Amino acid sequence: MATSSQKPQSVHEFTVKVASTQDAKGNDVDLSIYKGKVLLIVNVASQCGLTNSNYKELSQLYEKYKDQGLEILAFPCNQFGGQEPGNNEQIVEFACTRFKAEFPIFDKVDVNGENAAPIYKFLKSSKGGFFGDGIKWNFSKFLADQDGNVIGRYAPTTSPLSIEGHESLRCFMTELPTLRGPQFVLSS
Repeated sequence: MATSSQKPQSVHEFTVKVASTQDAKGNDVDLSIYKGKVLLIVNVASQCGLTNSNYKELSQLYEKYKDQGLEILAFPCNQFGGQEPGNNEQIVEFACTRFKAEFPIFDKVDVNGENAAPIYKFLKSSKGGFFGDGIKWNFSKFLADQDGNVIGRYAPTTSPLSIEGHESLRCFMTELPTLRGPQFVLSS
């Protein structure tokens, strides 16, 4: 990660902790391992009114595009109505059992305030929101290109499946012919 005197330029400059049930030791994950991949970064919660539709569609999106270079990075957060009260083990169990989530789920983080995770401080400063930079609710989504540049920000109510048709992703994917296979067709 960049030193305190250097401003991070890319998502790839951050290190985060993986949820302990996916890695028995809760090891650090250097996000540079995702270089060359499109990243959809989402703050998730298990007891939100948006949980069912978002987890279901995130799982569908991941299944559809994981072999073409998409990674979904889920960060549980309990800052919005206490809707992610579980520990890492409970969160991973919920997502993997109920929604068959295969994408990485990281340690629970704060996304706002002085204790916000550094990755979220970077995401918010890279793509501000319509009513300010703060994350407004569970399932806010950020899209990063293969170089770790944040190219899109989506509201909690934005359907994950609708992102595949958004101009930012469509334009980006046309610039990456190596990530498009014969079955990689973006719908409008």
